[in-house]
Amino acid sequence: MSGAVLVALAAAIGNLLQGWDNATIAGSLLYIKKEFHLETQPTMEGLIVAMSLIGATIITTFSGPVSDTVGRRPLLIASSVLYFLSGLFMLWAPNVYTLLLARLLDGFGVGLAVTLVPVYISETAPPEIRGLLNTFPQLTGSGGMLFSYCMVFGMSLNESPNWRVMLGVLSIPSLVYILLAIFYLPESPRWLVSKGKIKEAKKVLQQLRSREDVSGEMALLMEGLDVGGDVSVEEYIIAPDNDLDDNQEQVVDKDQIKLYGAEEGQSWVAKPVTGQSALGLVTRRGSMAASQSSFIDPMVTLFDSVHEKLPENSGSMKSMLFSNFGSMFGVAENKTENWDEENQREGDRNVSDDSGNESDDNLRSPLLSHEDTNAGKDMEARQGSTLSQVNEDNEVSSVGIGGGWQLAYKKDERKEGALRRIYLHQEGGGGSRRGSMVSLTGGDNPAADGECVHAAALVSKSVLRTSDIMGQIPIEEAMVKKSKPTPAKEPGWKELCEPGVKHALIVGVGLQILQQFSGINGVLYYTPQILQRAGVSLLLAHLGLSPDSASILISAATTLLMLPAIGVAMKLMDLAGRRWLLLTTLPVLFLSLVTLVLGSSIDMGQVVNAVVSTTGVVFYLCCFVMGYGPIPNILCAEIFPTRVRGKCIAICALTFWICDIIVTYSLPLMLSYFGLRGVFGIYMVVCAVSWVFVFLKVPETKGMPLEVITEFFAVGAKKTSD
Repeated sequence: MSGAVLVALAAAIGNLLQGWDNATIAGSLLYIKKEFHLETQPTMEGLIVAMSLIGATIITTFSGPVSDTVGRRPLLIASSVLYFLSGLFMLWAPNVYTLLLARLLDGFGVGLAVTLVPVYISETAPPEIRGLLNTFPQLTGSGGMLFSYCMVFGMSLNESPNWRVMLGVLSIPSLVYILLAIFYLPESPRWLVSKGKIKEAKKVLQQLRSREDVSGEMALLMEGLDVGGDVSVEEYIIAPDNDLDDNQEQVVDKDQIKLYGAEEGQSWVAKPVTGQSALGLVTRRGSMAASQSSFIDPMVTLFDSVHEKLPENSGSMKSMLFSNFGSMFGVAENKTENWDEENQREGDRNVSDDSGNESDDNLRSPLLSHEDTNAGKDMEARQGSTLSQVNEDNEVSSVGIGGGWQLAYKKDERKEGALRRIYLHQEGGGGSRRGSMVSLTGGDNPAADGECVHAAALVSKSVLRTSDIMGQIPIEEAMVKKSKPTPAKEPGWKELCEPGVKHALIVGVGLQILQQFSGINGVLYYTPQILQRAGVSLLLAHLGLSPDSASILISAATTLLMLPAIGVAMKLMDLAGRRWLLLTTLPVLFLSLVTLVLGSSIDMGQVVNAVVSTTGVVFYLCCFVMGYGPIPNILCAEIFPTRVRGKCIAICALTFWICDIIVTYSLPLMLSYFGLRGVFGIYMVVCAVSWVFVFLKVPETKGMPLEVITEFFAVGAKKTSD
């Protein structure tokens, strides 16, 4: 797990450079205007800032499809190099046109980082802490702003501040990013699987998860190559396959089916049931929330039907799976069924070579190998091969596919050799059901008493076949063959028209538009000037600071206050969730803008007005970085299928930059025509609209594997169209 955290932190350096650049241009613009006499040319002033956004927009148009072709890592390296070159050009910049060129190169680097870092982190992070890790870009970006403001403030105390040095210092942290990107960051395992590079993907996953057995997640990544097909919602009562006494003759129920896990040693018996699961009820009739308001998107209630049923500690980093499965699927005193001896011997031969070392990275071993787990003696050697286990703190953890989900398989009776994949999720709140094995297997012996759980399931066609999971052919060969789509099925732009993808695009694009028109980047770029107009220099007049230095210092202090707010967001992102954070912070964001409007409308004296305006800006920025800052990018990196994730994220990022250009370029003119009161009044209206959009359209994705999220969008989109 520590590997994923460190990789996410290293990747987020790209956002540190973006924050550094944003704050530096905000502070240095005060001196650029004086040297190039731009006080009467607001258009050129806006262009200097917007040129970086133009560059980001241009590069974003290509970044998504290119990253799907060459990978995420090469483009992150390219981003670091572009940052470095732009810093050198800004350090030189003999005239305004060279500065514009340097800002364009800087925009190229920013565009690549902002577009791909969230995708990269989402594709490498475990579901349980994906929200936390994807908040790193917000944290590092704000940290970069703080460092930059402090640097600019120090330089502003000189008699002749050098804005070229302010901007050119960007090259120093860029060198660090280049080294990290080249020598430390691995390629995304999901991208590697999509290109048939199974060996490399497994090695990367082992490094990221700090364990050897990653077969379950490898199978999940394979299944993620094909989502959105014929998906159905089913409910099961599930028990371990060996829950009955070995000497008892089992009575086979005609409705009973066998489920096979994606990792070694997993097999269960399950009996389909109807009318039990909250998830099933939503897909058939809609939830209570939906009945209360016909305007709420069924997608929202579909996701809520799962999250409302999670065990209370499901969001915890220590409890990575449903707590009740520990007693049900523990390794102690359990034996798997007798598997085919030939397959068993073949699996054993492939596990190790003559020297006792792992052969070919264990890629030739079957996904399922029935081996004795009676005494748990292989537990440490095969850590993670069972559904769940009890740690030293007596807490249950798991190595399923994360977030309270398990990947299982059943044979497809409609087609020989075909499999149906099943994403299983325990119904929370009900606990384990002792004694239900009697009804499950048809037996009536008290010795059959066991523990079962009620699980909801998303069932669809698997990309694997029976021979793949039974070890009849080398799993490496099976994965490589199926991970390379045929030319006729090569992902194209037409796949964006699939119902689930279109629905996800509405959510992603809508959030990006509303986020930008809430005015955050315009406020960040021009915070020193906004605060200067509000009269904050009066607050620091006794220190003998110039108005320019005073406004920069206030900006640095404001950014410093943002860091604890981001820390709170990191804590809550995977506990309370993305949707809850948005619905909670947007009203506070709205009220802070109301305060700014009142502070600009009512004459309470210069000092009081300055205090009110500064307080409003602080609350605005702190609330923004808790919710509307990181969450749109997090959601956009989560809700699209692997095969089109690059294209979809490019569309969302392109929307982001176009709206950013409009807001940033127009802000100086808006300040001239409407003043602070009018500008913040517009932002206030957008925040109100944003809350309504989130409430009606944005689902909760916390703790869910990416592949399950995209499957849910496919199910929800079909329900919406029915």
